[in-house]
Amino acid sequence: MSATLPTKDECHICHHRAIAASSRIRLPLRSRVWKGQAGEFAGAGTGSSLDFQDHRLYVPGDDPRHINWQAYARTGSYSMKLYREEVRPVVDLILDVSASMFFDPQKAERVCDLFYLCVESARRSGASLHVHLICGDVTRMVPYEAIITHQWRDIIAQCAPSDPSMPPQVHRISLRANAIRLLISDLLFAGEPEPILRPLQQRQGSGILLAPFLPTEMDPDWSGNYEMIDAEKQSHHPHRIEPTTLKRYKEAYVHHFALWKQASQRQQVIMARVPSVVDLQNALHSEAIVLGALETY
Repeated sequence: MSATLPTKDECHICHHRAIAASSRIRLPLRSRVWKGQAGEFAGAGTGSSLDFQDHRLYVPGDDPRHINWQAYARTGSYSMKLYREEVRPVVDLILDVSASMFFDPQKAERVCDLFYLCVESARRSGASLHVHLICGDVTRMVPYEAIITHQWRDIIAQCAPSDPSMPPQVHRISLRANAIRLLISDLLFAGEPEPILRPLQQRQGSGILLAPFLPTEMDPDWSGNYEMIDAEKQSHHPHRIEPTTLKRYKEAYVHHFALWKQASQRQQVIMARVPSVVDLQNALHSEAIVLGALETY
């Protein structure tokens, strides 16, 4: 993979900005019912939290600490107090590291903002976090230590797909059941959305798609002769941009993302586009928070 990645100093700035943002903006972990390891979020079973749920008859072997002694004094029968189980949420974060994600410095910075924000929000919530980098048909799992030391940048160099223009093959990643599955990708590749969106919802997953973009991608002011660069293949192509050519490009761009929006709705994946040229908090309020991809405290 060839891309101009942010320097470690730039990543350090993004990381600190994301840590600050994570005190105000978080993953939507409290808006769903969980099954999983012990933790602080409401689960689908019963457990030992302080959130009373129901009663049932005592069964030999039950924890006597949960016997309702007041009910026993009234009825002479043993019954158990049931409490809402507290579980640890599960988050699988997937970062598309194809070259187009880092082709422009502003966009690369926003990619890093979103990446670190998702990581730190998951950590702050006590979630079980798995982080995956993906480029085409190559995936790499990244430990938290490599993220906070910004060494994940070095792992990107190992992500050399068989075809640089290939869409991310999300189905190759072993995603956990009942997880929030976040994909950060600009979606600038050909192909149908469903093969990418479907794995985000399988096995009771909840899919979220954050798509960073530049206004110049959506509404360029090209006119005249240009040498276009394919960000993935690093190939150069001379083109003359006439008004009709520019019109066709803009229509194709709008159509491309309309298809992604429609497919996301069918697959029940929350898709939010995130602009790269405004400050992080305003960028997230434009769609991500409104649509429920993220939430405020």
